[in-house]
Amino acid sequence: MFEKLKHRSLRKKIEHSLKKRDISEINSEMKTLGFLVDEAVFQDFEKLYECADYYNLQPKDVKVFSFLEVKRKVPSLRHNQLHNKDFNWKGELHNQNAKEFINKRFDVLVGFYTTKNNFLDAMIADSNANFKVGISGADPRLFDLLIDIDIHDLDGFKLELKKYLTVLKKIK
Repeated sequence: MFEKLKHRSLRKKIEHSLKKRDISEINSEMKTLGFLVDEAVFQDFEKLYECADYYNLQPKDVKVFSFLEVKRKVPSLRHNQLHNKDFNWKGELHNQNAKEFINKRFDVLVGFYTTKNNFLDAMIADSNANFKVGISGADPRLFDLLIDIDIHDLDGFKLELKKYLTVLKKIK
């Protein structure tokens, strides 16, 4: 019962966040890049950090945050990880690292997941990112750009994203 309440609260939160979104900085040049990843689908985060060189960014300017539905029994050293239990039944987030990630003003935030996921959708909707990029299959209301590519084809994704960001004058 609490899970249903949690998901309903998250959907309401998403709707509210979509209405209050500030798009005044949507055309700013890319200096910071964030990835919000569904860890059940993609686990090779080092390849995402390598995007810094590809987009001419400093390594410190690329951040990756992951979501895992159920916390593993094995201890993890990842502190940039979010779980189902980090949200209460009202849909409120209780993970300080996740709150900092959401509040960071990324120039480009990539939602690196393809299925409907209320937890990741709520984080994307609540994010202060200027420009949001998603992969086809995700909720189109949340993103400014959707790229239709297989999530496991990271090289293809990086190439497509670079092409669009160049056209939009976010990178040179």
